[in-house]
Amino acid sequence: MPLINIFKKEKKTEKPEKSKEVTVKKPQKVAIQKKPKKEKPSKVIKAEMPISKSKIKISGESWRTLKGPHITEKGTYLNKGDQYVFKVFPEANKTEIKKSIEGLYNVDVLKVRIINIHEKSRRLGKTEGKRKGYKKAIIKIKKGQKIELLPR
Repeated sequence: MPLINIFKKEKKTEKPEKSKEVTVKKPQKVAIQKKPKKEKPSKVIKAEMPISKSKIKISGESWRTLKGPHITEKGTYLNKGDQYVFKVFPEANKTEIKKSIEGLYNVDVLKVRIINIHEKSRRLGKTEGKRKGYKKAIIKIKKGQKIELLPR
């Protein structure tokens, strides 16, 4: 019958304990001597170029707007007039493009113009296909500033 006894709850009778008087001593405060901290000389940081707020915000987001520079004959001709051509993602708008160029190349953008190039049909023999369309942006920057598209 030991299995039946397992499921039954047994009431334990506790014996009342005798009360004992215990005296508690208060802990004594120990004085710890702190070492005086040495004063470090303040560091002076000199910034070579002033950084605007918009340039700090977009530094990690520019990959969502810019694909890369669009290097063509017309693009190299425009470089003489402080204008640069970039391939851009189709969802990008003018303000996003402006912020990303300013953040990446550290220049002041004056004007952004956007051109949508539609897809064109191509044919090779009997097979027909389409060449992808894309979006490009022509950026005008402040006179005297340059963007290094191809490192020398």
